[in-house]
Amino acid sequence: MTETAFAFNPFAEGFAEDPYPHYAELRAAAPAYEHPLGFWIISRYEDVSRLQRSAHSVDEANLTRLPSWKSDSGTLGRENRMMRGLAVLDQDPPDHTRLRRLVAAPFTRREAASLLPRIEAIVDAALDRLAELGAAGAGGADVVAELAFPLPFTVISEILGIPVTGQDRVRELTGTLALGLEPLARPAVQEAVRAANEELTQIVRELTGWKREHPGDDLMSALIAAADDGGLTEDELTAQVMFLYIAGHETTANLIAGGILALLRHHDQYRLLQRDPGLAGNAIEELLRYDTPVHLMRRVTTEPLSISGQQIPAGSWVVAALAAANRDPSFWGADAGELRLSRPNAHQNVSFGAGAHHCLGAGLARLEAQVAITRFARRFPAAELTDVTWNGRINVRGPKTLTITVAG
Repeated sequence: MTETAFAFNPFAEGFAEDPYPHYAELRAAAPAYEHPLGFWIISRYEDVSRLQRSAHSVDEANLTRLPSWKSDSGTLGRENRMMRGLAVLDQDPPDHTRLRRLVAAPFTRREAASLLPRIEAIVDAALDRLAELGAAGAGGADVVAELAFPLPFTVISEILGIPVTGQDRVRELTGTLALGLEPLARPAVQEAVRAANEELTQIVRELTGWKREHPGDDLMSALIAAADDGGLTEDELTAQVMFLYIAGHETTANLIAGGILALLRHHDQYRLLQRDPGLAGNAIEELLRYDTPVHLMRRVTTEPLSISGQQIPAGSWVVAALAAANRDPSFWGADAGELRLSRPNAHQNVSFGAGAHHCLGAGLARLEAQVAITRFARRFPAAELTDVTWNGRINVRGPKTLTITVAG
């Protein structure tokens, strides 16, 4: 165990509302920190960026130094892991390469761009609802409920070919499964995640049967065809649909809601975006940097890893603190903690990963966020923040509610 007086506690009071002072302390005191519960955390930009581009594993089966809180991997086996450990997120090459090729088509730049008219229509309808609910005397409107969540949820549902209507239970289950991406999950949470995992697995299997009888021009039908041709197993098919469904809306909702919140808290930057629409693309990169929708990334070391003078053994669970790296002043400069939409190197944020595991849906997420945030700013130049509550998560962190009022 590394000797250090520093203790990193993501359950400290106020962490969920503002983790950045804690990340700053982590970077300064222990940039390669061995947690008492048996895993490592790295937090400086250069170290995180290097790990993202490395060939270290994402498969928990390679763990030889099991964190005490990872009971799913150590005692329950693959059958009880989330999505049975078969999602593309959890696979190393060559399986990762094979699975990514099968699911990638709808997320190419060209295919994402083809969705622009549909995205704009969804956003405009949402803004109409916000205008009505957020007008003076109406009590305020929730940006998460009306815009940030429905937009990516609808888009990923349509890409997969899953009906949007009647999906309230699926929405609840995916929200529970997102807790499975949290560090240090308590036993009761782990049990809830396993129960949600089993229920959603059954729902997707039933939907797969229906889709086989009613194929369409959608990703799920394409994956079924690949399974029928021997390109992936039925369990792999189920895992990819579950993963894409979760990843396709949870993180983008955080980006949209968190981005709007950041702008409403920085009126000068909000006005800058309104004056200069050409800044939109870079603005999304800076918002990704300033408050990334996913705070943590993990790897399992396949060989010893030396970081900041610490030797991390092979087979260790390493957590890369993306949110900490995105505000590291040694890379970003003295104003790393400030929102600056014109920041010239904002695109170098580590929010979507790099290398083989670069986020599959990064282009679509950027497009959805750019349309939603820029149209929101144009439609509501005088929007005012009324209240924000947080979803309480450490990793997939974002506003649970974001209440605003708008000029009538």
